[in-house]
Amino acid sequence: MLIHFRTRIRSRTTTNPFNPLQTLIPKSSKTLKMSTTQSDAKPKRAICPSCSKPARVCLCSRIRTRNLDNSVSVTILQHSLERNHPLNSTRIAKLGLKNLNVVTVLEVDFEARFEIRLLEPGLGLIGPESSGFDQVRETEMTQKAGFEVKGDGKCQDEKNRDLIDKNENPCEKLDKGSNVDAINGEGVVINATMIKYGVVSHLSHIWKVDIHGKKPKFEHILTSTMAKEALRGGFVVKKLERKKLEGNMELELEENEEFEIKVPQGSVLLFPSQNAIGVDELKSMHFEVKNLIVLDGTWSKAGRIYNENPWLKLLPHLRLDWDKMSLYSEIRSQPKVGCLSTIESIVYSLKALGEKVDGLENLLDVFESMVGDQRRLKDERLSKRTKD
Repeated sequence: MLIHFRTRIRSRTTTNPFNPLQTLIPKSSKTLKMSTTQSDAKPKRAICPSCSKPARVCLCSRIRTRNLDNSVSVTILQHSLERNHPLNSTRIAKLGLKNLNVVTVLEVDFEARFEIRLLEPGLGLIGPESSGFDQVRETEMTQKAGFEVKGDGKCQDEKNRDLIDKNENPCEKLDKGSNVDAINGEGVVINATMIKYGVVSHLSHIWKVDIHGKKPKFEHILTSTMAKEALRGGFVVKKLERKKLEGNMELELEENEEFEIKVPQGSVLLFPSQNAIGVDELKSMHFEVKNLIVLDGTWSKAGRIYNENPWLKLLPHLRLDWDKMSLYSEIRSQPKVGCLSTIESIVYSLKALGEKVDGLENLLDVFESMVGDQRRLKDERLSKRTKD
């Protein structure tokens, strides 16, 4: 199968190139719709440019102190569909915290590639483990790919769900050549390719790891002492989104940069995985948390972010032991007690980690008032429907 790559490394703009509505609706129909409804269109609501809320429920004046100088920085990986949700609480964190970085994360539509470089390039590269490259390849596209190999070597779509349920490996990926030279030349220590549903189809790195014939995973990298030491010093991860270009007989891919994130030394991921530990255990290990990474989205969306960004598994996982209901439990459903909003998770985690900055509690007050606004608007809509 002939595959051509057309690489355009560029930062993503506010326009979502993966929005199906932008590609399925012809331009002519868009123009017609605008011309026929322009005179009848209702005036748009005034939106606050700072908090992105309607002017009547603006949050800005409710925050007593903006840009709190938090000693533990916060990085939010926000699902692309969560950004405009009326109850999304990241907007409060953006107003209230100075040391904050918000990164929009898209779901993998076709394929994504990850490149990881060390913040300290020479760290972990000297010693017997680094005498060669561990070129770990997945020669089978795993069960969720939904492809079948025909006699001509080309992959055709099959029944995806059946393949997922049966745990089959229906497609063999022929990986020609070595990526070792490319990795070494660009300073990349880990290179991975992922398809839908968090399936890693290719993984290569510079450390020697014996996986005993198992399916390669990011977790295996941490079995190397040198890898753990090198990654502990911090790294930079770049995600490149690949998509198919339609209209050609041959499979042609376009590659665009989605994000590039600096993960400094002392970073932890707030996520309740099986290996997650509590704050007390983290302190007993004398691990100084300098950067808190939080996933922003519904529980299912946060899980999608986690599964489709396997580099997160290279970080220590922090569990927040909390047995209370979220402030927005009446408005937005939670899978279980202890599942909190993004701003609640951030505030409670920072306080548990010993953050002393004044004003954190006020951010929760602002969030509670935002939930109250949404509840009141909901009641007003129900009342109006009843009268009608």
